[in-house]
Amino acid sequence: MWFKNFTIYRLPPGWTRTPGEIEATLSAFPLQPCTGLNLHSRGFVPVNDAGQFAYGQDRQVLIAMGHEEKLLPASVVNQAAGERIQKLENDKGFKLGRKARREIKEQVALELTPRAFSRRRETRGWFDFAGGWLVVDTSAPTRADDFTQTLRNALGELPVTPLQSEPSMDALMTAWLAAREAPGAFDLDDECELTVPDENKATVRYLRHALDGKDIAGHLSNGKVVKRLALTWKDRLSFVIDDKLQLRRLKFLDMERVRDESDGLPPEQQFEIDFALMSGEYAALLKDLAAAVNAARD
Repeated sequence: MWFKNFTIYRLPPGWTRTPGEIEATLSAFPLQPCTGLNLHSRGFVPVNDAGQFAYGQDRQVLIAMGHEEKLLPASVVNQAAGERIQKLENDKGFKLGRKARREIKEQVALELTPRAFSRRRETRGWFDFAGGWLVVDTSAPTRADDFTQTLRNALGELPVTPLQSEPSMDALMTAWLAAREAPGAFDLDDECELTVPDENKATVRYLRHALDGKDIAGHLSNGKVVKRLALTWKDRLSFVIDDKLQLRRLKFLDMERVRDESDGLPPEQQFEIDFALMSGEYAALLKDLAAAVNAARD
């Protein structure tokens, strides 16, 4: 259940839905299998073993979008098309033109599509209506766009905007690294990526490395800016944040203790406890993150 990545959107003040309203809407748009010549299918899937499409606690709602796609490797299409083209050329006694070859390849792809294997994946989203957030568990912009568009189509509207910083996030992270101190409840961790902001984009990455050395200070004085930076929050969560304000590799640092305390509980009760803990921690993190990235504006 715990999200590994954050793509973060702001909800407008006062925009909200109850878990029951979301459940009724999303259950009418379930994921359907790819059939016929369709290569992709998107829809919503249950978030728990009880079959709920929306699970909520205290204005926090968990949802999930499913995506099914037919796997039709280009190498398979090319091989089958090549064999057919070769046979036709042998039968006719001359080489086929580019247009004919393209049409045969397209026909072969259509014929193979119904027999292709299907793969499903799931992308989870979390509404924090109390704080005014929608978070999608992905760092891939295209997957986040697919999620929000599919959700918008189901709900009829989804007036969200990506979280933004002022000044820019790379400028803020560069200032934090130069000061060797992150703001508020955050601390610098042991990873960063620095890039020269020109057409060459020369890049230096540090992994599992102290970020207070003279070498990093030298890169900053030479004009490099920070594109990714590892942070910890209140010694409870660690993550890497980038210049697009996306969070990656989120990790709850005390998960073993939580698991030990809840060991042996029924799955449905474990789910409720996990969601309460997750949503509470993430809501507090987002509040502090919004304050940190907009502190310079105030």
